[in-house]
Amino acid sequence: MDEETRERIRRTRRVASPWSNDTTRGITGTRLDELLDRWANGYDWDVHRRRIDALPWETVKTDGTDLRVIHQRCADPGAPVVVLLHGWPDSVLRFERILPLLTDLHVVVPALPGFPFAPPLTTPGMSADKIAGIVGDGLAELGYTRYTVSGGDVGGTVAELLAVQHPNRVAALHLTNVAPQHALSADPAKLAPDAAAYLGRAAQWFRTEGAYIAAQSTRPTTLAVALGDSPAGLAAWITEKLLSWSDQSDGPALTTDELLTWVTAYWTTGTIGTSFATYTEPVTLPHRIETPTVLSVFPHDTKPEPRSYAEAFLDVRAYVEHHAGGHFAAWEQPEAYATDLRRAVGLGN
Repeated sequence: MDEETRERIRRTRRVASPWSNDTTRGITGTRLDELLDRWANGYDWDVHRRRIDALPWETVKTDGTDLRVIHQRCADPGAPVVVLLHGWPDSVLRFERILPLLTDLHVVVPALPGFPFAPPLTTPGMSADKIAGIVGDGLAELGYTRYTVSGGDVGGTVAELLAVQHPNRVAALHLTNVAPQHALSADPAKLAPDAAAYLGRAAQWFRTEGAYIAAQSTRPTTLAVALGDSPAGLAAWITEKLLSWSDQSDGPALTTDELLTWVTAYWTTGTIGTSFATYTEPVTLPHRIETPTVLSVFPHDTKPEPRSYAEAFLDVRAYVEHHAGGHFAAWEQPEAYATDLRRAVGLGN
């Protein structure tokens, strides 16, 4: 990270707020000051960049779009294939801790178009549907015709769409949430009572926590200017979600330097604006997807679904409730995540 950026961080104009110590109103002033001080005066991006660059990256040529992936090959050519799909506001870094646990599998981790480490995105229309098509084409180019797909958040939606587009290739799904688009077509009268009640809880979550979705989906360009030009603004926007969506019960899920690495990935690649594409571009899912599915439920995720709700839209073969972990479960609880992923691989074999 260059000195000009460090100086911009040091010169951050502190903005007064009567809620600066209220965690329910966003990142606190004290926590942001700690992050910015470390970012400007000691954090070494080059150390983390070299580690990230050392991952087994490949670029796959698809129809009109390059797809950059981490491709961890297994020594056994016939080993099962798993595809790991990240969400927002993270990147492929979500899966760093799980890679060493999956050396007996072929692992593909795409940098989703518009997100950090992906080729620059310069045109509109990059919906989750289109991303699923690009990922499917990229996997075919790599020679993979049968695989298990795992993901959450945006990556979970892309995973479901990939199963829709390629039902004969996607052997099984491993998800940490049901795609939120299903709620748009859900009829409470046709759901089990606890599933119908979940719709009410999810609606309440959107009212109290979903303002970022409204902003990113309706005014992405305006927001991108504010966040893309201000390191402090970017850090506040992303870190608030990384902190509030992860399990903090036994201490921080990410250290200060880990938080800064996930934020710096967006800053150095200039991708905060393009990462909004999957919020802005519309997508439609079929009412039900018949691919065998393992659903991992982590208690500190944003809005964990009951089994009855998930079964209304997915062929849930295993519903696994965990006692710890949050939205970034592959990072927070890699062993538990890997165990559930292997269960899904078993469904497809």
